[in-house]
Amino acid sequence: MGSGNALILGLMTALFLTLGYLGVPVAFSLIAGVLVGTAMTPVSLQSMMGQLFNGIDSESLMAIPFFLLVGELMTSANVVIRIANLSQALVGHVRGGLAQVTTVFSMFFSGMSGSSSADVAVLSRTMAQPMAQEGYRPEFVAALIAAASTIAALVPPSIMAVVYGAIGNVSIAGLFLGGIVPGLLIGAGLMVYCYFFGPIGFRRPRATLLQLGSAARGAALPMMIPLILLGGIMTGWFTPTEAGVVAIAYILLVVLPLLKPGHFRQLPRDFVQAGLVFSLPLITIAAASAFGWLVAYLRGPIVVAGWIADVAGTDPMAIMFLLVAVFVIVGDFIEPIPAIIIFMPVVNQLTESAGINPVHMGVVLIVTLAFGLITPPYGLALLMASKFVGVRFSSALRASLPIYIVFFATIAFTIFVPSAILYLPKTLFPESVGCFKAPGGTGYICP
Repeated sequence: MGSGNALILGLMTALFLTLGYLGVPVAFSLIAGVLVGTAMTPVSLQSMMGQLFNGIDSESLMAIPFFLLVGELMTSANVVIRIANLSQALVGHVRGGLAQVTTVFSMFFSGMSGSSSADVAVLSRTMAQPMAQEGYRPEFVAALIAAASTIAALVPPSIMAVVYGAIGNVSIAGLFLGGIVPGLLIGAGLMVYCYFFGPIGFRRPRATLLQLGSAARGAALPMMIPLILLGGIMTGWFTPTEAGVVAIAYILLVVLPLLKPGHFRQLPRDFVQAGLVFSLPLITIAAASAFGWLVAYLRGPIVVAGWIADVAGTDPMAIMFLLVAVFVIVGDFIEPIPAIIIFMPVVNQLTESAGINPVHMGVVLIVTLAFGLITPPYGLALLMASKFVGVRFSSALRASLPIYIVFFATIAFTIFVPSAILYLPKTLFPESVGCFKAPGGTGYICP
């Protein structure tokens, strides 16, 4: 890359980061960098406008608004309280009390929303006040809610996985299945942390089998939604987009009539709200696609990939650790979705050169970017949680520092034990990880 290209890339990046720190929305900060780059290169403004639309011209991305609408309907109708009650019956008696309930509740709801932001809003509205009433420090509450919400970025129907799969041409079903193990590890790690190092909380008596059965019956209908989403995709009956549509139909035809029939008057507001929420990642995806295309035009990914290859060679573990280091830093300053889009050319090149399974690489980087949701200075999930709970961001950040160990351990496990990450994809959806049917017609052959 010549010095001229390096200068242009430096100016684009500096402008983007500066405007971001001044409070300009990420999408407009990215577009500002694109305009500067376009003015200093032979690329026409019309071409860049085309790239804005090309970035969102993907059928796979249509799954996002439907997943968001699922979460909005469940939240607005307050059906999620039934899931909170089930979580309470399961783990409310464990040391840590409501902290344990919050983590389990997040693990359940993550299988419906796919959005960490939605998780933060629901957990804050449902659990923050009861935890405050039992004496939990607000900074701990904000840190726990933010950390637990990252599970939504990992388990199906993760919006981050949809974007990664659509942009990187990686199986979305494989990413969904591969994200289940690290998602469960994050949840289990948070529960262990709360048990040994968190506040004791109010120790409730263990729920009786009758109480547990009652809570399970109450939550049975909404708990079918993750099964519809994941089961439909894994059996091949639905694409991710179609699964989202089927889940919405199930809510409108079964869940709401039986549990909240009066909520139908609020449906127009729910649809509008989901559309508004979808517009935020959509415009960011468009801007990041144009920014990433211009970075590629200036040969930035080739240079970055070359630097990493010079250090790590073709060693898969070394390459993944270096990419994790890059994405931890990047995730501190950029939202996960634009980070995925901008750096995907680098990731694809290194994945191919080192012979890494694309699904494995995708899960590693998605876990890393989920961690970025609670790291300074941006930490979107932590910012939202601190705002909802009503505590300073700096205080919530200090409370979240010990929780980082859970994420470091999960990222290391994800890198070092690919067999655990790829077990579900290979077992349930072999084609998603590059397996093909054996010539004899029985079983699959996996690379």
